[in-house]
Amino acid sequence: MKRVLVIGATGNIGRQVVSQLLATNVSVRALVRNPDSASLPAAVEMVRGDLTTPATLDRPLDDLDAVFLVWVAPRTAVAAAVARIAERVPRIVFLSSPHRTAHPFFQQPGWRPGERMANPFAKLQAEIERLIEASGAQWTFLRPGMFAANTLLWWAPQIRAGNVVRWPNAAAPTAPIHELDIAAVAARALCEEGHGGEDCVLTGPQSLSLFEQVSTIGEAIGRPLRFEEISPEEARLELAAVMPPPVVGMLLNAFAAGIGQPAFVTSTVADVTGRPARTFRDWVIDNAAEFRRRSPKGA
Repeated sequence: MKRVLVIGATGNIGRQVVSQLLATNVSVRALVRNPDSASLPAAVEMVRGDLTTPATLDRPLDDLDAVFLVWVAPRTAVAAAVARIAERVPRIVFLSSPHRTAHPFFQQPGWRPGERMANPFAKLQAEIERLIEASGAQWTFLRPGMFAANTLLWWAPQIRAGNVVRWPNAAAPTAPIHELDIAAVAARALCEEGHGGEDCVLTGPQSLSLFEQVSTIGEAIGRPLRFEEISPEEARLELAAVMPPPVVGMLLNAFAAGIGQPAFVTSTVADVTGRPARTFRDWVIDNAAEFRRRSPKGA
């Protein structure tokens, strides 16, 4: 039986990786700071540890075949933690981003093909990748594009409150990916041979404008929605309450850069898993309840 440690098991992607590994009869361990609040399935072995304190990683890393790594700690902890992981575990699957992909959506203004995206998040991911590659461990890097689940943060509160979505860049295209597909690729890379050294850019199967995505949500919940396009300046002010300014800036730059061409779409999910990637409509149907109006308590 394969033995896998999931670092980031309580996050959106990590939980799905845990679920899919358990479904394939893998022994799953989770690195957690507080086992009492982790809320993971009973079959998961929860082991206390902290990426910022390398000595606490020895027990979680004991007797493993692979690690799924989502970086959830400060940058200052990277070198020591990655070294500790790599010296004790032969295979690392790292959740990164498509910052090496030569498509304007994934780059910053002024990018040139082949250059890495010049932002703090991409620099951190590139640093982790470099350390993993240099460690000698077998590695696979997963580079998902836009998460379909981002729309829960972006639009769900507005849609629950009414029929209007205020958002910039209606024509900007993305290829939203279902978190189940990211987890499915991760599970294959963790447990199967033949994925060492793979750089997996993961997207959904369709290029859809933001307008089309909002329309898809409306159709799925049976309520017509209106897209009210706002300026980037308005968006910066309105989004400041829910996202850090650097994230808002990167998002707006990416939307603007992508207008006028299709979103970058890959077949990697199907190539690795043997089944087509789930569509954005599939994801909306799976999560339709999050967009529906909620009755007041006691109503």
